Amino acid sequence: MAKSVKVYSTTTCPYCVSAKNFLKSNNVEFQDIDVLADQEAAQEMVQKSGQMGVPVIDIDGQIIVGFDQARIKSLLGI
Repeated sequence: MAKSVKVYSTTTCPYCVSAKNFLKSNNVEFQDIDVLADQEAAQEMVQKSGQMGVPVIDIDGQIIVGFDQARIKSLLGI
């Protein structure tokens, strides 16, 4: 069963782009949430992570702050 993956990001963040490209290259479907365009999503991201920085990746409720490739692979089983 596919995991629920959300990527809280901005369009100007190089780590966000890297994280999304990594997910795409592994055929992982994800919801891309632009926290600059969506203030409610930005608040949700801060509540989940305690962080203002992006990317914040939510994989089935497990929060990853930053582009931690090893942790993403571990949580997704890839």
